[in-house]
Amino acid sequence: MDLASRVKLLLFDVDGVLTDGRLVIGDDGLEFKAFNSRDGHGIKMVQRNGIAVGIITGRTSRVVKHRVKDLGIKHVFQGCKEKLPVYQKLIRKLKLKPEQTAYVGDDVVDLPIMLRVGLAVTVQNAHPLVKQHAHWVTPSIGGYCAAREVCDMLLHAHGLYHAEMRRYLAADKEPSGG
Repeated sequence: MDLASRVKLLLFDVDGVLTDGRLVIGDDGLEFKAFNSRDGHGIKMVQRNGIAVGIITGRTSRVVKHRVKDLGIKHVFQGCKEKLPVYQKLIRKLKLKPEQTAYVGDDVVDLPIMLRVGLAVTVQNAHPLVKQHAHWVTPSIGGYCAAREVCDMLLHAHGLYHAEMRRYLAADKEPSGG
């Protein structure tokens, strides 16, 4: 995909993309989310290959703070009622053009960014309007390796996938998981 070969910054929504979208809140008010380890490893691989990764999400969660720290994601914006101004400020700061960015969202609140990025991606179980405006819809639903599919697709588009996979086939190297 030609659009993917230009991407230097990959941005994700959290709920419904990196998770299945369910919010599990205990009696004590603590929030729980389930993340997929293969999604995490995909994120580590694209970062290792020079593609920056970020999060722009409407909710604020300590769980997300811990997950992004574990994955080494540097561009993290939580509690964004309006996501577009955050996106615009970030690409100005990084001196990127919209066509050098990708965003993965699943609901209508993600459309303001998705309509402006070079590569708009959504998950299989996204809102129908979001799917209508995406350049690509992942085969999987959110939280079930959809983010990994995006990462693999970007590695393919940049011509980096096979070299990255060779790392895991080499007997003398020990790759780290996600």
